[in-house]
Amino acid sequence: MTAAVRQRPSFPDLFDWADQFRPFFAARSLLSPHPIRVEDKVEDGHYVIRAEMPGIDPDEDVKITVENDRLVIEAERTEDKSDKTHSEFQYGSFRRVMTLPTGAKVDDIKATYNDGILTVTMGVGAEPEAKARQIPVARS
Repeated sequence: MTAAVRQRPSFPDLFDWADQFRPFFAARSLLSPHPIRVEDKVEDGHYVIRAEMPGIDPDEDVKITVENDRLVIEAERTEDKSDKTHSEFQYGSFRRVMTLPTGAKVDDIKATYNDGILTVTMGVGAEPEAKARQIPVARS
């Protein structure tokens, strides 16, 4: 008597299936409303913004603009991967708007891109002193 060999149905590997959603979650993090992770700080008289943007061609895919005391970083990523048996593509657009600090020198902006990190720097002048004053109350 020959034992029948029962084969399991062919399902894609679970990790391959889950991996197809990685670009979606990477672009729209569940923990942050902003798709571009950014840190900013003022150091040594400069406002410094560092944005994590791996896989971007800074010459073709990044646009930085300043308008109304706001810095806008826009980028678009398109990536194609293929081998003998598999091909896939990933794409997405990103936009981040940041309010500049008081005294930011928008004529002195520099941007560099290295190892997936976009760094934008600009000079910052002294913030105007906020003088306290008392407001008299008039009787009507």
